[in-house]
Amino acid sequence: MDIKQNKSYFKWIWAAVTVVFCLLFTFALIPGVAAQSNSSSPAMSTRSYSNAIQSIFDHILRYYVEEVDSQALFEAAVNAMFDVLDDPYSAFLSISDMSDLSNTTQGNYGGVGLHISKPTYPRPDGRPLYVEVAAPIEDTPGWRAGLMPGDFIVEINDEPTDPMSMDDVLDRLKGVPGEQVKLLIKRGERMEFPVTLTKEIIEVPTVKYAMIGDTGYLKLLTFTPFTAERAIDAINEFRASNYRSLILDLRNNYGGLLNSAIDVADIFLDGGLVVRTRSRIISENRMFNAKPSAFVPDNIPIIVLINGASASASEIVAGALKDRGRAYLVGENTYGKGSVQQVFPLSNTTGFRITTARYYTPSDANIDKIGIPPDLEVNFPEYTEEDVIKLNDLVNAGKIPEFVKQNPQATDAQIELFAISLNSEYDLDLPLLKRLIRNELHRTEIAPVYDLEYDVQLQEALKIFENGSYRSLILNAKTIKALQEEAENELALAS
Repeated sequence: MDIKQNKSYFKWIWAAVTVVFCLLFTFALIPGVAAQSNSSSPAMSTRSYSNAIQSIFDHILRYYVEEVDSQALFEAAVNAMFDVLDDPYSAFLSISDMSDLSNTTQGNYGGVGLHISKPTYPRPDGRPLYVEVAAPIEDTPGWRAGLMPGDFIVEINDEPTDPMSMDDVLDRLKGVPGEQVKLLIKRGERMEFPVTLTKEIIEVPTVKYAMIGDTGYLKLLTFTPFTAERAIDAINEFRASNYRSLILDLRNNYGGLLNSAIDVADIFLDGGLVVRTRSRIISENRMFNAKPSAFVPDNIPIIVLINGASASASEIVAGALKDRGRAYLVGENTYGKGSVQQVFPLSNTTGFRITTARYYTPSDANIDKIGIPPDLEVNFPEYTEEDVIKLNDLVNAGKIPEFVKQNPQATDAQIELFAISLNSEYDLDLPLLKRLIRNELHRTEIAPVYDLEYDVQLQEALKIFENGSYRSLILNAKTIKALQEEAENELALAS
């Protein structure tokens, strides 16, 4: 499934991102495969289909004119069955897929820190099947190199990625820490540049936080078994600093574990419904409730930042807080991934994931393919085609890396002066230029938790707290279900 493209070049900074390879779903790990009968078909018919598939498989292996790879035949057959479902979240999981899933939910690995996707079939627009960056993991080689959602990896170590399988790509991007890998990156229609990354141990990050005045800023990067615990640690730090308000940043958070999303929502809600799931499997029809006594008291106002790359578990949390009247949403419409997957192992190394249920917010809204609209829409500035050309010239000129090389400890004043000089030469937005310079400086160090000068969505959230309008805004905010019904009525009237 293609990553959503933005209308203009620099929307990628906080923009929408699409399905993350093996990660953009809320899932549960299941110990084994349990056969289920098809209630709509006679048992004998189902058994006959199974026998026919086994017979065809055996005949191809035994009688086809040339020797056939049994694994390739098996994977092709399984993938074909999942294709019939027309569901991007249900799929066979190869060895590398299962490894990637394990990396996200449990441990660490050697690599460059990129979530990627790669189409299996020709794109509708006819573009080559390049690897696409879905999201870089913060403070990893890929992130420090400035790679962003929507970038295409055209070559890896001088080999084109178009003909590579995903396993081939991961073999090259993962590996022993200290190894280098050379990438050719295509950004937008015109920008193309090389990047050399050094592999390192990648620990799946989950929480970053800081105080902004008397506001606690909590950024959740993904939902792992440790997210809620680390979020509580952050909030304890906020308490020690006497915080009076809280910003929960779920932008570019592709999701993760369902139970983690429930546990995070539980931090902010005093009992009541977080999310419900509905399925044709009775055991999957469940209601998930918060425990009594929220860790963050009701007198602490909360704003949630969202964008087009907030998906799955992020949408569960944002939806629960919005529908329960506990938080005000600022930013852009979320991705729209309202289904739950289970992962079934087939062996020690392979398996499959399949959609078993859809989830519904407390107002009984399913947001699949729709997303959650913000209460206050705030977009980053759009850049013209002329700006894109100027940016391409700036990147290829290498002036910012050269400045950083000569001034590795550049002060704010030095950054300001250099940005002004670039502005006079390239006529580009000054805050953007300063951000590009800071990004280059942060490639070799831990990045700051937030960028208040550039981040217009964060700025607007803070203004709401500062001007005292939060309480009236939250009282007038509508539930997701109400907004969906309004949109449906407007569409009906228009037609």
